[in-house]
Amino acid sequence: MKPAPSIIFFTVASGAGYGLLFWLGVLKPLGLLPASSLFGATAAIIALALIVAGLCSSLLHLGRPERAWRALSQWRSSWLSREGVAAVLTFLPATVFLIALAHDEAGLILPAGLLSAAGAAVTVYCTGMIYASLKPVKEWHHPMVAPGYLLFASFSGASLLAMLAIFWGGGFFPALVAAALGMAALMFKRAYWASVDATPAASTRESATGLGFIGKVRPLESPHTESNYLLREMAFRVGRVHAAKLRIIALLLGFALPALLFCLAIILGGGGAAMALGLLAAASAVAGLLVERWLIFAEATHTVSLYYPTQR
Repeated sequence: MKPAPSIIFFTVASGAGYGLLFWLGVLKPLGLLPASSLFGATAAIIALALIVAGLCSSLLHLGRPERAWRALSQWRSSWLSREGVAAVLTFLPATVFLIALAHDEAGLILPAGLLSAAGAAVTVYCTGMIYASLKPVKEWHHPMVAPGYLLFASFSGASLLAMLAIFWGGGFFPALVAAALGMAALMFKRAYWASVDATPAASTRESATGLGFIGKVRPLESPHTESNYLLREMAFRVGRVHAAKLRIIALLLGFALPALLFCLAIILGGGGAAMALGLLAAASAVAGLLVERWLIFAEATHTVSLYYPTQR
């Protein structure tokens, strides 16, 4: 599948925003974050800004962005619609949560925070299910895709929260969570790639054409002579050597390095060096996830590519 920049930015930015909102909603009521109202309000504003930026970016991928609101009506059958509904509903408690944090309203922080965290988790799960429900794409129609979206959003959000907490002098626990999630995400992604690489395609040229009873099917020529939407969007190819290098970069830059940097920040305990490490760790996590998300689109193989001689 063609890696569209707007969708890559959407999934990474909104995932980080929802992850940040989730951890803020869970850890703040427990007293595991800096008590400053400025810290809470800053973290909530960044989370909502990332969510809004991601959602706006996703509209760029639509043929008719002005009709995006119509997708909300199909929530009974469409994961895309459910994602939109969940995103809209999450803004309600998230806004209340932001106000409560800014004014240090202890009575509202707990319920609004927990509702915001629940809404964030549901929205990210719906995003993952948009791809996991697509049977023609082997790499997406996989039981690890939706949990992966949750894990990566949780990790990137925890990284941003840890970075902010370090700047406010209370980053020990958030940094510990981010480091643990980074290592968990690394092992999870390796397991996903191993599973996908070992799983044969659900469809072959023989099954796709219905001519398997004759024998091995080999297309003589392309179904058409010029490029079209199918070739542009669903027949993207990435070289194996190139993909292998990018996988290593995604694992090291996106997960291993941030985990290591957060551990070093914990050892330092605070100060300018810890702040620099936290900032570098969060930036590395986001950069690595951009590479990972590019790969999840570039390596995806749509069944329609079987009809083209040059495609796998």
